[in-house]
Amino acid sequence: MSSTEAKPPIQPFTVEVPQADIDDVKDRLARARWTDEIEGSETSYGVPLARVRELADHWRTSFDWRAVEARLNAYPQFTTTIDGQNVHFIHARSAREGGIPLVLTHGWPGSVLEYLDVIEPLTEAGFDLIIPSIPGYGFSGPTTESGWDNVRIARAWVELMSRLGYERYGAMGNDAGSMISPEVGRLDPEHCIGVHVTQLFSFPTGDPSEMEGLTEDEQAALDVLTWFWENIGAFNVLQSQAPQTLAFGLADSPVALLAWNSQLMLDQDDDFLVGNVATYWFTGTAGSSIRLYRENHLAQHRPTSPTTVPTALSSWGNDFRSIRRFAERDHADIRMWRLRDGGGHYAAHNDTAVLVGDVVEFFTSL
Repeated sequence: MSSTEAKPPIQPFTVEVPQADIDDVKDRLARARWTDEIEGSETSYGVPLARVRELADHWRTSFDWRAVEARLNAYPQFTTTIDGQNVHFIHARSAREGGIPLVLTHGWPGSVLEYLDVIEPLTEAGFDLIIPSIPGYGFSGPTTESGWDNVRIARAWVELMSRLGYERYGAMGNDAGSMISPEVGRLDPEHCIGVHVTQLFSFPTGDPSEMEGLTEDEQAALDVLTWFWENIGAFNVLQSQAPQTLAFGLADSPVALLAWNSQLMLDQDDDFLVGNVATYWFTGTAGSSIRLYRENHLAQHRPTSPTTVPTALSSWGNDFRSIRRFAERDHADIRMWRLRDGGGHYAAHNDTAVLVGDVVEFFTSL
């Protein structure tokens, strides 16, 4: 699109799931055909039967989707078209003048619900918040063509921030958002003043010299990563190789979607977990969301140099453990490196005040 062409409009959006869809999912949950399980197997074969039954019962009898809608609709929401794709976003402005705009990116199996708890404290601290649904996820709806990998999403965010009139902004992310946000900084260093993430996914390249002199803590972090991929990394393999095959079950059965998406959220409270799963269900994005793994697997472009914008990491103990020597290879200007014991993958929801404190400290220092 040339600079003289009209930009697609930005239109107000409200979450309004038809009651018939809510009744339908409750009916499906009530009629679920349950699998068997080896007694006492717990998590050794995957997500336990008892936990999925508990979640399904909660969704059917106790979970209040209308309360989730009300929380979302309490903030201005919009949709627009970028690069041929519908993009939904929350736009919560601060009452303060001259604050720093932040574009916040979620991951899988999360959604924009990840960031609802940080909206009030960050806007009160002077930040304008732009919280998009990744193309193929949630209220952005399914992607309609291939190629929506991390870099293309980051390029869409650069366009979104420009379209909103922001000439100076920051990027923040978790999970996939921790990969997309640094790409925003790489693509738009003239306007993106810094990137804050909860993981820096920098891995050994295979060069034996990189492994020389690892500290005890660094080796422990690698051991955790190895355990993760060897024991619960099946989702990455399947979603990188055959997401369409998996999508048939996820799109047809709310129990299948609960089980598959909950494997990385089992430590979360029931309402948060089911709320994220229900977002995928009601928007029909269970299958399109997992395509992101395939798109990244197929992506031809690979960074050849480190990012240069100021970068910050806030990491929690029960999560991916970043290793600074590898991160510094990929990011040239790391200014904050916080590794905390305890906590987990969804810090914006579970450790809101601490995360907000880090974000405010980092961006106000720039």
